[in-house]
Amino acid sequence: QADPTKAAEMQQLMTAVFQFAPDEGKDCSLVTGPLYHAGPFNLCMQTPLTAGVGIVMMDKWDAEANLALIETHQVTHCFFVPTMFNKLLQLPESVRQGYDLSSLKFVIHGAAPCARSTKQAMLDWFGPIIWELFAGTEGPGTFVSPQEWLAKPGTVGKPAPEQMIILDDEGNRLAAGEEGQIWVLNPKDSQFEYYKAPDKTAAAQRDGYYTAGDIGYLDEDGYLFLTGRSAETIISGGVNIYPQEIDDVLVRHRAVADAACVGVPHPEWGEEVKALVQLQAGYTGTDALSAELIEHCEAALARQKVPRSVEYLEALPRSEAGKVYRKALRERYWQDRKI
Repeated sequence: QADPTKAAEMQQLMTAVFQFAPDEGKDCSLVTGPLYHAGPFNLCMQTPLTAGVGIVMMDKWDAEANLALIETHQVTHCFFVPTMFNKLLQLPESVRQGYDLSSLKFVIHGAAPCARSTKQAMLDWFGPIIWELFAGTEGPGTFVSPQEWLAKPGTVGKPAPEQMIILDDEGNRLAAGEEGQIWVLNPKDSQFEYYKAPDKTAAAQRDGYYTAGDIGYLDEDGYLFLTGRSAETIISGGVNIYPQEIDDVLVRHRAVADAACVGVPHPEWGEEVKALVQLQAGYTGTDALSAELIEHCEAALARQKVPRSVEYLEALPRSEAGKVYRKALRERYWQDRKI
């Protein structure tokens, strides 16, 4: 049962962080995602309503409709996932500049890693009002202000001492700058179990910490950076490759609307990287374009991370929260293999 005192303290904290000013009667939060997801439910609806702030609910998310609602209802607070950022940035410049977004004062995003170039483009457009949340259903994580992010591009925040640790596959702590699995402090009053999955629960907990499978590192100043998820790891020639980094490079190409990389069978290396790409309107998936996309990746990535092949899809499968169904994409190439 929830402690009402702690719940009230948390609400006060969130109200302060979100810069709500309910007494002025001007604040308005736009619900951009499905309410079965913790982000939209807590950040777009529950927190503002509890603080005395009105909300506007979208029936279904659409990039231009999002901008229109901000202008019409003078929305001050909004939540996004990185996929939404990409869709907004893909709107023609004339459309993007055709709406008055000056009412916005606090934007927050989360649910999936966001490419640095995408976030920088959004900051250039919206201004330094974009915060980032790294957390999960299992427990709390970190916030990062736009000012901190601009000082350390790519960070998702600075956890408190011992709040998060980075471990290798054997459970050893890693030094600053070394990439490994992120483990988050799991307080006694915040214990959890996965439904009817005791083995999964046990694997996700260790010495008072839990992991959701995220991969990253802490820099010398204690700031956290995400690089991928262990559940999505591509292992090629014994080298661990985290596909999110490759995805982020691909979406910077003018022809790419969305991208997800997976590991596919290779007789010698075990796996190799394949890029699955959704193209922008007006582009056609040709061998020449595939070669161009691979060359684009070669300019930004280490050799082992560069896709060896490209396949074009009409759309990539993503959840309502913006997470790509990478496992389902990967399984298409492993159906006849035992792994």
